[in-house]
Amino acid sequence: MGIAKVAIVGRPNVGKSSIFNWLIGEKISIVDSAAGVTRDRVSALLPLDAEDGALPEPAAGEGEPEETPAPRYIELIDTGGIGIVDKDDLSEDVEAQIRLALESADLILFVTDARTGIAPLDEMIAERLRPLSIPILLAVNKSDDEKQEKNAEEFRVFGWDMIKISAKQKIGRVRLTEELERLIPPAAFEDRGESAESSVMKIAIVGRRNVGKSTFVNTLVKQERVIASSVPGTTRDCIDVRFEWNGQMVTAIDTPGFMRGKSIGSDLDFYSLTRAKRSIRRADVVLMFFDCSQRISKMDKQLVNLIEEHMRPVIFVVNKWDLMAPHMPTSRWGDYLRETFGQCWHVPIAFITGMTGKNADRLLRHAQILQRQYRMRIPTARLNKIITAAMDYNPPPLFYHRKPKIYYAVQADIAPPTIILFCNMPDAFAANWRRFLLSVLRDELPIGEVPIRLVFRKREEKDTKDEIDAVRKS
Repeated sequence: MGIAKVAIVGRPNVGKSSIFNWLIGEKISIVDSAAGVTRDRVSALLPLDAEDGALPEPAAGEGEPEETPAPRYIELIDTGGIGIVDKDDLSEDVEAQIRLALESADLILFVTDARTGIAPLDEMIAERLRPLSIPILLAVNKSDDEKQEKNAEEFRVFGWDMIKISAKQKIGRVRLTEELERLIPPAAFEDRGESAESSVMKIAIVGRRNVGKSTFVNTLVKQERVIASSVPGTTRDCIDVRFEWNGQMVTAIDTPGFMRGKSIGSDLDFYSLTRAKRSIRRADVVLMFFDCSQRISKMDKQLVNLIEEHMRPVIFVVNKWDLMAPHMPTSRWGDYLRETFGQCWHVPIAFITGMTGKNADRLLRHAQILQRQYRMRIPTARLNKIITAAMDYNPPPLFYHRKPKIYYAVQADIAPPTIILFCNMPDAFAANWRRFLLSVLRDELPIGEVPIRLVFRKREEKDTKDEIDAVRKS
């Protein structure tokens, strides 16, 4: 099945982002009383046929159907307010994003405000939409009570199918979804080479402000998908951008530029920071961007610590390398990163030029390798053989005159690979010996570039298994 696209448009402050979040059931788009908060196209998938995208269960006694239909999805696209004068002189960029959303849409959800009635800007937008050859659904938001519902009737002069809703009061969601489904042309759901589950990986692109994250995303998708500007803080939302790469779908998550806590000067900055952190949690692989012309900052170190806390695979990406290449070898910047982030000696480093796309394909291939490592399972026999060799080569030191002993190890989970080591005294293994064991596992196993979680657990008394001794005797 294909994914139908619905663009949400309207003048500023009519509640477009509130409706977007309300329909998706998650606070993705930033909602604020200040006009012009949304600049880029923010998109998310809305399942139609079953709650949360799950397939309906067959009724009791009916048995399984011969062929279960695939769930259908709508890609909702939130846009900036039409007619906004952006304080950072990005009005033309915001307008370009709106235009691209309209061009790609299968249906337009035109949002208006029942409280204010028809405004001149509403009429201007209506005139702009009339020539389009796609369905238009008029949503009169903030129809909170009988008075506002009566005021909403005046919008019928526009002549489109109309629905009265209130995102704030949660009125009309089911009917709105039904109207969207009714008006979207069936052809929009036909397979166009994309599906909700076809993304091979989600990559979060993080870094300080103005390190070239949005420019890199635009280069990947070969269009101005997100606004790239020299104005710090241009990106406020976390933008999910799906694109095809080597015949497969990838989701790139462009995040707002991070700032130090004391530099957070508004609610918008706080929301942006919170959602960027959530993007790291969502990602399969994180691309940590550095500007090669700038020194590594305290903010960069805090970001790397944040990625480590969430145990996500990461690639250090040194951007704008075309500016530095004539003056410095890559090894020098690589050594600078290794010295600064000593705990991240296993993290791969890439040197790219986001503006031109140089080395971008190689970077994505490496990200795909990390995703496979992150989800890899290691045979138990191989794991115990490596741990046995490590203990024989460098036995853990005595702990209060007692010998720490590992009986066996198993991989309990993936993403990240989680290894449980059953032992006699979990607290007896010093931090430096644990680091030694971790380095051995990185060297010997094909998961050397991703986070590995080691859990030392006391073996139960009734558990007599001792794979380590069995390996030694074999």
